[in-house]
Amino acid sequence: MLQFLFTCLGCLVLLVTLAPYLRIRHWSVRSFDFPLLQIAIIATILALAQAALSPTAWWHWAGVVASTVAAIIQWARVYPWTSLASCLVVEAESHEPDHELKLLVSNVLTPNRQADKLIALVEKHQPDILLTLESDQWWGDQLDAAIGEEMPEAVRIPLDNLYGMHLYSRLPLEDVEVKWLIQDDIPSIHAWVKLKSGKRIRFHALHPRPPAPSESDESLWRDAELLLVGQTIAKNDDPTIVAGDLNDVAWSPTTKLFCRVSGMLDPRRGRGQYSTFHAKYPMLRWPLDHVFVTEHFTLVDMQRLPEIGSDHFPILVTLCHNPSRADENEPEKADTEEREDAEDTIEEAQDRHGETPV
Repeated sequence: MLQFLFTCLGCLVLLVTLAPYLRIRHWSVRSFDFPLLQIAIIATILALAQAALSPTAWWHWAGVVASTVAAIIQWARVYPWTSLASCLVVEAESHEPDHELKLLVSNVLTPNRQADKLIALVEKHQPDILLTLESDQWWGDQLDAAIGEEMPEAVRIPLDNLYGMHLYSRLPLEDVEVKWLIQDDIPSIHAWVKLKSGKRIRFHALHPRPPAPSESDESLWRDAELLLVGQTIAKNDDPTIVAGDLNDVAWSPTTKLFCRVSGMLDPRRGRGQYSTFHAKYPMLRWPLDHVFVTEHFTLVDMQRLPEIGSDHFPILVTLCHNPSRADENEPEKADTEEREDAEDTIEEAQDRHGETPV
């Protein structure tokens, strides 16, 4: 009986492992993109448990094979986000304050009222830029009172729909635009940041709608917003940073396609997952909050910060604008089919503009 149960579970884990490879946007399929590490651990335990029971019948071995294949696939997907893999963004070799940008990204969770914790982190780490997601008018008022003078450059989009955004900066912000790229209730911020060196950096702040029962039945809206920004980045050779809660994990097909279309790099590759969600459940965590960069940057430091009462941890990334080392970074490029897939996704979302997402 136990062997039968393990065989069924092994086959189920294999199906769950293969599901993300299906070109299906429904949330029930796309949700399997997220718990990569958790599924890898479960598949490994199942394979070892079945082998320990000394399988004899062919269907016993079918369960062992299913679990083993699932484990191999999942660990292979995990590998790039471990310290065993090579880094896509090289480390900075020296401290160059005039060329550096320290960025703190935090999804604050709208009903969370522990603003003092985030403010304390800002005071401790002194970021050049603070980006908050899910920040409403209350959050804006708290941040204005606490850091408004020391971070005078600000973009405020207080919303009560969980998609408000606030951007505070010590550095000059130029040509600031607030755009509603795919849906009329989902904002994004686009600006140039002027470093102390005088160089300008293109900055995009995003928080697309996720595929989830309470938000959207499908991932189309999220996917299209990411890919639309990716296309925009690909048309220029500007040093660029994309940051925010992308409601997607680093290893998902959409995020990987975004990186290939845009030529952006994930500084976590070769260093770790830096999982930011869920802050309250250690066994159910994955990286939802991201900072992607073009090859013009090197990495000074990256860390996940302590909890602030939200379901997300803040993340702090310090980058150095160093285009002379661009050839040391390794951006991936999309092929013709991938570019066509991205274009088709964007066109479908634009054709369905105004449609209720749920």
